[in-house]
Amino acid sequence: MRTPDAAATAANHLSTTGTSFTATPREFGVGARLTLAVMADDYIDVILGALEHADATGLEVQTGKVSTYVSGAEQDVLRYLSQVIAAAGRSGAHVAAAVHLSRGCPGGVSCEIPAGGAALYSEIPQLEPTGITAAADWAIYPLADGGPGSATADHMRDIYAAIDYAKSTGVTVTEDHYVTRLDGDVAQVLQTIAAGWVLIGRSVQHVVTHATLSINSPTAS
Repeated sequence: MRTPDAAATAANHLSTTGTSFTATPREFGVGARLTLAVMADDYIDVILGALEHADATGLEVQTGKVSTYVSGAEQDVLRYLSQVIAAAGRSGAHVAAAVHLSRGCPGGVSCEIPAGGAALYSEIPQLEPTGITAAADWAIYPLADGGPGSATADHMRDIYAAIDYAKSTGVTVTEDHYVTRLDGDVAQVLQTIAAGWVLIGRSVQHVVTHATLSINSPTAS
């Protein structure tokens, strides 16, 4: 576990302030895609019930054949994801949730971003504990080497700093092949995933992060 001072150092590597660029999260392409898989005979009721009862205030939500698209402020997006995934987990079935978070997508259908690598400052979402434990395989991708002013991006530096920051959050962090493993409450895991995404996004325009969460897994590890 890193000390608070060390965690602050990691966060400083990931963030910058002072940019004059402003945009709404939706204009900047902040959003998520969520795919739920529920290993139970009543999977339809579990999935649709979880989607129906989550708080979608302030969000645009579109559910398709493959995934559910969610767009809005980071706090609202993560609240929605946490509620949906935890609700599915409360069914007692084995649940797998594939989460894709993106911000600053170039050329995306919902993005209106100026040229020059403008980044968007956002606060790290804060989520209420759910009481549901999850394991997650997590990866993060800063998709630019360059940034506003003196904030020159370095994708590997930022990835390692995001992992270091995760170690300060209270989740269990384990290195694994191609991913970083996170274990903890669903809300805590999602908040940790969002932290790296938001902190890197303060200096890098386009940042994507992927995670697969597993709840009630039939395997022991």
